[in-house]
Amino acid sequence: MRRPNRAPPAAAKDGPRTNDEIRNLTIQLIDQTGVNHGTVETAVAVKMAMEAGMDLVEISPNTNPPVCKIMDYGKYKYSAQKKAAEARKKQKVVEIKEIKLRPMIDDHDYDVKMRAMLRFFEEGDKVKITLRYRGREMAHQEIGTKLLDKVKAAVAEVAKVEQDARFEGRQVVMVL
Repeated sequence: MRRPNRAPPAAAKDGPRTNDEIRNLTIQLIDQTGVNHGTVETAVAVKMAMEAGMDLVEISPNTNPPVCKIMDYGKYKYSAQKKAAEARKKQKVVEIKEIKLRPMIDDHDYDVKMRAMLRFFEEGDKVKITLRYRGREMAHQEIGTKLLDKVKAAVAEVAKVEQDARFEGRQVVMVL
Protein backbone atom coordinates (compact mmCIF):
# COMPACT_ATOMS: atom_id res chain seq x y z
CA MET A 1 0.00 0.00 0.00
CA ARG A 2 1.33 3.40 -1.00
CA ARG A 3 1.82 6.13 1.56
CA PRO A 4 0.04 9.41 0.86
CA ASN A 5 2.31 12.14 -0.47
CA ARG A 6 2.77 14.49 2.43
CA ALA A 7 4.85 17.48 1.50
CA PRO A 8 6.57 19.24 4.39
CA PRO A 9 4.55 22.26 5.58
CA ALA A 10 5.57 25.60 4.13
CA ALA A 11 8.02 27.34 6.46
CA ALA A 12 6.22 30.06 8.37
CA LYS A 13 7.82 33.40 7.56
CA ASP A 14 8.86 35.40 10.58
CA GLY A 15 8.17 39.10 10.53
CA PRO A 16 5.60 41.16 8.62
CA ARG A 17 4.42 40.46 5.07
CA THR A 18 6.01 42.55 2.34
CA ASN A 19 5.22 43.64 -1.24
CA ASP A 20 3.47 40.82 -3.16
CA GLU A 21 2.83 38.75 -0.02
CA ILE A 22 0.13 41.24 1.04
CA ARG A 23 -3.11 39.59 -0.09
CA ASN A 24 -5.66 42.34 0.72
CA LEU A 25 -7.23 44.27 -2.14
CA THR A 26 -6.95 47.67 -0.44
CA ILE A 27 -4.64 48.92 2.32
CA GLN A 28 -4.12 52.02 4.46
CA LEU A 29 -0.87 53.51 3.07
CA ILE A 30 1.78 55.52 4.90
CA ASP A 31 4.72 56.65 2.76
CA GLN A 32 8.43 56.82 3.71
CA THR A 33 8.09 60.37 5.08
CA GLY A 34 5.20 59.39 7.38
CA VAL A 35 2.40 60.98 5.32
CA ASN A 36 -0.90 59.05 5.43
CA HIS A 37 -2.30 58.51 1.90
CA GLY A 38 -5.54 56.90 3.12
CA THR A 39 -7.03 53.76 1.54
CA VAL A 40 -5.14 52.72 -1.60
CA GLU A 41 -5.21 49.61 -3.81
CA THR A 42 -2.40 47.20 -2.94
CA ALA A 43 -1.05 47.01 -6.52
CA VAL A 44 -0.74 50.82 -6.68
CA ALA A 45 0.98 50.92 -3.29
CA VAL A 46 3.50 48.23 -4.32
CA LYS A 47 4.22 50.19 -7.52
CA MET A 48 4.78 53.39 -5.47
CA ALA A 49 7.19 51.50 -3.17
CA MET A 50 9.14 50.10 -6.14
CA GLU A 51 9.45 53.57 -7.67
CA ALA A 52 10.83 54.86 -4.37
CA GLY A 53 13.32 51.96 -4.33
CA MET A 54 11.83 50.58 -1.12
CA ASP A 55 9.43 47.88 0.10
CA LEU A 56 5.79 47.92 1.14
CA VAL A 57 5.67 46.45 4.66
CA GLU A 58 2.50 45.41 6.48
CA ILE A 59 2.69 47.17 9.87
CA SER A 60 -0.73 46.37 11.37
CA PRO A 61 -2.30 43.31 9.68
CA ASN A 62 -5.30 42.91 12.02
CA THR A 63 -7.01 46.22 11.19
CA ASN A 64 -9.46 46.69 8.35
CA PRO A 65 -7.95 47.71 5.94
CA PRO A 66 -4.45 46.66 7.08
CA VAL A 67 -1.92 49.47 7.60
CA CYS A 68 1.16 49.30 5.36
CA LYS A 69 4.20 51.54 5.19
CA ILE A 70 6.77 52.22 2.50
CA MET A 71 10.22 51.59 4.04
CA ASP A 72 13.54 49.86 3.54
CA TYR A 73 12.69 46.35 4.81
CA GLY A 74 16.33 45.27 5.17
CA LYS A 75 17.09 48.28 7.37
CA TYR A 76 13.89 47.63 9.36
CA LYS A 77 14.84 43.99 10.04
CA TYR A 78 18.39 44.99 10.98
CA SER A 79 17.21 47.58 13.52
CA ALA A 80 14.69 45.09 14.99
CA GLN A 81 17.48 42.52 15.33
CA LYS A 82 19.71 45.09 17.08
CA LYS A 83 16.88 46.02 19.50
CA ALA A 84 16.31 42.35 20.37
CA ALA A 85 20.04 41.81 20.99
CA GLU A 86 20.16 44.91 23.22
CA ALA A 87 17.15 43.68 25.21
CA ARG A 88 18.80 40.25 25.68
CA LYS A 89 22.01 41.93 26.84
CA LYS A 90 20.20 43.97 29.51
CA GLN A 91 18.14 41.16 31.01
CA LYS A 92 19.31 39.50 34.22
CA VAL A 93 18.91 35.78 34.76
CA VAL A 94 17.96 35.16 38.39
CA GLU A 95 20.01 32.38 39.86
CA ILE A 96 19.39 30.49 43.08
CA LYS A 97 22.47 30.55 45.29
CA GLU A 98 22.67 28.06 48.14
CA ILE A 99 24.01 28.71 51.63
CA LYS A 100 24.48 25.71 53.89
CA LEU A 101 24.20 26.14 57.65
CA ARG A 102 24.44 23.88 60.71
CA PRO A 103 22.42 24.44 63.90
CA MET A 104 25.51 24.97 66.09
CA ILE A 105 27.20 27.52 63.77
CA ASP A 106 29.70 29.89 65.42
CA ASP A 107 29.19 33.69 65.41
CA HIS A 108 31.99 34.52 62.98
CA ASP A 109 30.96 31.75 60.56
CA TYR A 110 27.39 33.07 60.72
CA ASP A 111 28.61 36.61 59.92
CA VAL A 112 30.59 35.38 56.92
CA LYS A 113 27.54 33.51 55.58
CA MET A 114 25.33 36.59 56.11
CA ARG A 115 27.77 38.83 54.19
CA ALA A 116 27.74 36.35 51.31
CA MET A 117 23.93 36.23 51.41
CA LEU A 118 23.63 40.03 51.31
CA ARG A 119 26.04 40.13 48.35
CA PHE A 120 23.83 37.60 46.51
CA PHE A 121 20.75 39.75 47.13
CA GLU A 122 22.56 42.85 45.79
CA GLU A 123 23.35 40.92 42.60
CA GLY A 124 19.64 40.15 42.24
CA ASP A 125 19.80 36.43 43.01
CA LYS A 126 17.60 34.27 45.20
CA VAL A 127 19.14 32.46 48.17
CA LYS A 128 18.29 28.94 49.23
CA ILE A 129 19.24 28.28 52.86
CA THR A 130 19.84 24.65 53.75
CA LEU A 131 20.08 23.83 57.44
CA ARG A 132 21.43 20.31 57.90
CA TYR A 133 21.08 18.30 61.11
CA ARG A 134 23.58 15.56 61.95
CA GLY A 135 23.28 12.86 64.59
CA ARG A 136 21.78 14.01 67.90
CA GLU A 137 21.09 17.53 66.54
CA MET A 138 17.75 16.13 65.37
CA ALA A 139 16.67 15.98 69.04
CA HIS A 140 17.10 19.78 69.35
CA GLN A 141 15.38 21.14 66.27
CA GLU A 142 14.38 24.31 68.13
CA ILE A 143 18.02 25.51 67.84
CA GLY A 144 17.80 25.32 64.04
CA THR A 145 14.40 27.04 64.05
CA LYS A 146 15.82 29.92 66.13
CA LEU A 147 18.75 30.21 63.69
CA LEU A 148 16.42 30.43 60.67
CA ASP A 149 14.29 33.05 62.45
CA LYS A 150 17.47 35.04 63.16
CA VAL A 151 18.41 34.87 59.44
CA LYS A 152 14.90 35.96 58.42
CA ALA A 153 15.04 38.95 60.77
CA ALA A 154 18.53 39.92 59.57
CA VAL A 155 17.52 40.09 55.88
CA ALA A 156 13.93 41.34 56.39
CA GLU A 157 14.58 44.77 54.79
CA VAL A 158 16.57 43.31 51.86
CA ALA A 159 14.65 40.16 50.94
CA LYS A 160 11.33 38.46 51.44
CA VAL A 161 10.64 34.80 52.21
CA GLU A 162 9.63 33.09 49.00
CA GLN A 163 9.36 29.58 50.45
CA ASP A 164 9.09 29.20 54.21
CA ALA A 165 11.24 26.69 56.10
CA ARG A 166 10.20 23.08 55.51
CA PHE A 167 11.71 19.74 56.40
CA GLU A 168 13.19 17.46 53.76
CA GLY A 169 14.51 14.48 55.73
CA ARG A 170 17.42 15.61 57.92
CA GLN A 171 17.52 19.13 56.50
CA VAL A 172 15.36 22.24 56.49
CA VAL A 173 15.13 24.31 53.29
CA MET A 174 14.07 27.97 53.02
CA VAL A 175 14.17 30.21 49.93
CA LEU A 176 14.60 34.00 50.30
